[in-house]
Amino acid sequence: MTFSDWGGRLVPFPEERARRYRDSGAWSSDPTGRRLHQIATRFPDRPAVIAAEGQMSFAELDRRTDQIAAALIRLGLRRLDPVIFQLTNRLETVLAWYGCIKAGLVPVATLAAHRMHEIGHVSRKVGAVAHLVEAGLPSFDLVEFAREHAAGHPTMRHIISVGDVASNDRDEVTRLEDLGLDIDPHTAHAVVEQIAIQTDPSDVAAFQLSGGTTGVPKVIPRIHAEYWNNALLYADSLGWDENSRVAHLIPIIHNAGISCGLHAAHSVGACLILATADASVAFDLMIRSGATEVLIGHGHYQAVMTPEFDLAAVSLKRIILSGAKVPHELFERVDDGAERWAGQLFGMAEGLFTVTPLDAPAQARLTTVGSPISSDDEVRILEPGSETELRDGEVGELCCRGPYTIPGYFDAPDHNRDAFTSDGFYRTGDLGTITEIEGARYLSIEGRIKDLINRGGEKINAEELELLLLEHPGIANVAVVAMPDPRLGERTCAYVVATRGDVLPLKDVQEHLAQLGVAKFKWPERLEWVSSFPQTNVGKIDKKRLRAEIAAKLVDESDSRPIGV
Repeated sequence: MTFSDWGGRLVPFPEERARRYRDSGAWSSDPTGRRLHQIATRFPDRPAVIAAEGQMSFAELDRRTDQIAAALIRLGLRRLDPVIFQLTNRLETVLAWYGCIKAGLVPVATLAAHRMHEIGHVSRKVGAVAHLVEAGLPSFDLVEFAREHAAGHPTMRHIISVGDVASNDRDEVTRLEDLGLDIDPHTAHAVVEQIAIQTDPSDVAAFQLSGGTTGVPKVIPRIHAEYWNNALLYADSLGWDENSRVAHLIPIIHNAGISCGLHAAHSVGACLILATADASVAFDLMIRSGATEVLIGHGHYQAVMTPEFDLAAVSLKRIILSGAKVPHELFERVDDGAERWAGQLFGMAEGLFTVTPLDAPAQARLTTVGSPISSDDEVRILEPGSETELRDGEVGELCCRGPYTIPGYFDAPDHNRDAFTSDGFYRTGDLGTITEIEGARYLSIEGRIKDLINRGGEKINAEELELLLLEHPGIANVAVVAMPDPRLGERTCAYVVATRGDVLPLKDVQEHLAQLGVAKFKWPERLEWVSSFPQTNVGKIDKKRLRAEIAAKLVDESDSRPIGV
């Protein structure tokens, strides 16, 4: 096997730390595809995935993804070729993920909502060779989008569709559903094993994307040695086993979807119940499938307070809450102190995961995000902008390093100099503190330094959006801030200075972003037209004041609304 550092663009773990992680068992020498096969051999007949499109046992999943992997190799794809993923939560997405992993390809985890601005940048950054898209989405033709994206792309060679029934008039598009059906399973598995033999544990298993604070998303390399183990540590922290049924509602191709859903469930032989963001449909699937575990993001907090959740919760044993401070009434609803347990999760695609220990007292489960899932994780709270460590109870920047926290972004040397401390701790940009409860230390998140908007779990980079808005001839200056929203947590508000004093309709601004190919979830949902911006004492735009102003204005508007409206 030969390790690839991608021409020097991949930052390797320091050898001393890598050796420590191998010795402790935090890292594995087996590639990710082989880890799935090992589980499938142990639990062949147990259900691996239940989705709206159907279900599969571990043996069926293992066999079918071997065939897909062998067919991808037969198409001419080669080990470490990057593949852009634009798929929603469906059974075929799981097949596509493991098929690519077993073929030694590198899934690039983008969103179905991303458009040319994001996909074009990321695809060229990694040198993507294939684009895997979902057909038949009601609002957008991703297959046609993939064709447009491929035109003139220096490395793109293949478009692969999922859910596409119109194969006859799409000669340049390969249907995932057709891949490998003619390949004998034993032959397919032999091909997969040859790929596994060639795979170095330090090879990239997948590229995730950041919601970073500057420019378009940065690329996060996750390696075989740690990625499956990261999920296994999470599953073990929550006491999952082969009898667990794990419901997942947020996008599966997110890092949370892979590490807390797909890989986490399968690492212990548990069944993944692959639902969608539609709460009513998801709750129905959870009821029919007997879900025992569920991760609830902030975007579903309100749905949990409805009567429909009561039926979905009948079989639930553990509920993990993530994405925002947990209201007391929500915690009391999901945690009954006996049959149903609730805790919290905090994590990021760059690495660190914390989760509430099962034996943590209720106060810790309500007010903190728990503890790191690995004994090899190192957490420091630093004075922002420095390397001075603060005492427990003081609020500062959360910094971390460990077996599954990246040592550097992909092909981003300038950014890496600021994103990591001199001794390799990742600066998360989040404000945190260590809280002691009943003799145990827990992490609390107290806000963030990063200029991000968290819209229902989707991170929107304020600076990136500001630069795009400034391309409109009618906009002279702009400051993008978060405004509170009861359902999504935050939405995007743009404070705008007009070029000639003329106010533009919101619709015109959104059409401008659509023409630039910007994902719709990033578009501002409110404009506040001003003649100038408030300044801090160092001459910067005072965004803290702008956030406070829009929050107060929303309260005033709500208070003045007639009852019943």
